[in-house]
Amino acid sequence: MDDDFALNGSLEKVDGKFLLRIPLDAGGDEFIECSRGISEVQGECLVVKIPEWLAGVLRVEEGDLVRVSKVNGKFYIEPVDPRPMQ
Repeated sequence: MDDDFALNGSLEKVDGKFLLRIPLDAGGDEFIECSRGISEVQGECLVVKIPEWLAGVLRVEEGDLVRVSKVNGKFYIEPVDPRPMQ
């Protein structure tokens, strides 16, 4: 695949922590190198850990759709539809 790659996924909250599970066969393997330190392979998925503070900055909560992308070898995450500021 090209170096630039993106996927959308739904944010989960497990044991009070935000996670994004990306199936390896659906493109998660594209993010392994660029997400080192914030992710790990668990079974057939790459699990990306989203710190609480970052979820707040992104204005996302459990169940919200986020977009992860790899551009020039770097990992990015952004909300698909950010919640309004309060």
